[in-house]
Amino acid sequence: MAEDNSSDVLSTEKLSKNYRRSRTRFTEEQLKILINAFDQKPYPSYATKQKLASEINTEESRIQVWFQNRRARYRFQKTPEIKEALESSGGHGEDYPSPLDLSTVQRESRRCRTNYSSSQLHTLIKAFMSNPYPGFDSREQLAKETGVPESRIQIWFQNRRNRFNIQRKRKSNELLEQDPGEEH
Repeated sequence: MAEDNSSDVLSTEKLSKNYRRSRTRFTEEQLKILINAFDQKPYPSYATKQKLASEINTEESRIQVWFQNRRARYRFQKTPEIKEALESSGGHGEDYPSPLDLSTVQRESRRCRTNYSSSQLHTLIKAFMSNPYPGFDSREQLAKETGVPESRIQIWFQNRRNRFNIQRKRKSNELLEQDPGEEH
């Protein structure tokens, strides 16, 4: 199993601080499987990620992060000559599908939308009001309370923070429009 160095025991001291998840370390055999899958398809479907997760005995969210990091590293390591050739030709290269192709591929293999019950939403909103940036341990605790995976809790908080900031900006713009600067 991929090693997750976080402890199972949650102390109140740890919950009060924002701790990050410990780095997931894959064995050589697990890495061979992941690299082989990446070479075949750098943008795997949700079903493929779930299959890989069960094959190497880890969470799907860890597989997703590994692929994101691998794609970022792969793009970063491309030589400047290749980048210039790609930019001048206007192509996207043969390594990755074009953005147009990606949209059709991703539609087919997207994860199902997570639906939250009113009690789950109440718990999440209450937690958001006390801390909009919960650490890994806090998200794990919320996952246990709500029965929603920690990775979905993390996405919910990201989306909620974004929604909160948009609403705050909209309110400040409305206030500025209502009270235009009076020139004397």
